Amino acid sequence: MARFKNILLTGVNGQVGHELQHTLSVLGHAVALDRSQLDLTDVTAIRSVVRAIKPDIIINPAAYTAVDKAESEPELAFAINATAPAVLAEEAKKLGAMLVHYSTDYVFDGTKSAAYVETDATNPLSIYGKSKLAGEEAIREVNNLPHLILRTSWVYGGRGKNFLRTILRLASEREQLRVVSDQIGAPTWSRTIAEATASALLNWDEGKSGTYHLTNSGETSWHGFAQAIVEEYQLLHKARGWPALKVSNIEAITTSDYPTPAPRPGNSRLNGAKFSSVFSEVMSDWRESLKEVLNDPEFRPI
Repeated sequence: MARFKNILLTGVNGQVGHELQHTLSVLGHAVALDRSQLDLTDVTAIRSVVRAIKPDIIINPAAYTAVDKAESEPELAFAINATAPAVLAEEAKKLGAMLVHYSTDYVFDGTKSAAYVETDATNPLSIYGKSKLAGEEAIREVNNLPHLILRTSWVYGGRGKNFLRTILRLASEREQLRVVSDQIGAPTWSRTIAEATASALLNWDEGKSGTYHLTNSGETSWHGFAQAIVEEYQLLHKARGWPALKVSNIEAITTSDYPTPAPRPGNSRLNGAKFSSVFSEVMSDWRESLKEVLNDPEFRPI
């Protein structure tokens, strides 16, 4: 028996949305929409689509994620990351449906010395972070709406535009890379997020509504992640027939050495103990997930 009769999934072409399309099959029938089918900048269109589909659960991984570009496009970032989730929450409430929404470590300022827990004070540094926090708050303001807000960090996968694929492309072109080493977090595979979401929904009841941190376990820096990517690739490339990498050195630099339009939190670690406890989920270490991505038969490095 399907857990849900009708599932509305947004952002199906995104990293998390793509993986969710597969993992949700155990939960029920999913209507998976891309940007051309559901324009999250159009409030009227959002309401119309939701009312036509009549889902009993809405899962919203779609987001404006161009962190630096958001500094010059705040209205667009807020339209997609704040207004759209607010409208989805309102429509879900009217239908008696549940809402699952994804947020980010960027709602914190990164000054805490330990991993962030869900009850820590938020203080986003960037337009992107502020827009994502506004989306969270809008959902929580809809009284008695069954919901999950899942904050994650450093999301990557085997497809699309992400740090893994960028590093492999640059490493194939350059002998030396320079990567920031003073920002710490947990690289999180998009499939890990999708599988954990499906598992949580199989064990769902309304008493579990709330905000949770959902990442792979462990921690590293962007520099450490880049080194691991190259190391794991080197172990596989000959057997897989992948091209050799040109890179011979990955230099560790500081955030100040690599200025960006949007400031980043220095500490992006999210404590996932609450999610693991409530949903009986053990999250795999980030390095193990990296190995799984590279060993996926469908993975193409560049």
